[in-house]
Amino acid sequence: VIFGRAIKTEYLTLGTLFATGGAVFASLGGKKESASSGKPLSERVKEAVPITAGSSEEEQLMNSIKSFIAEAEKESGAGHH
Repeated sequence: VIFGRAIKTEYLTLGTLFATGGAVFASLGGKKESASSGKPLSERVKEAVPITAGSSEEEQLMNSIKSFIAEAEKESGAGHH
């Protein structure tokens, strides 16, 4: 019973299915700016999250992490060919 009226379960089921389908369609629609940009994900993350070191030790750590990531990307890029 909704608003004092009896509604068949078939109508409730159809309404639920159409509402769910409409919500999925609305959430998947639209232009995808981030996926269409030519930059790889690592470059977009570097631009979005700038990391600054507070001391020389942190700077050395950041440089070692960056070099490790660069080496890993080179190895993974060479392995796929």
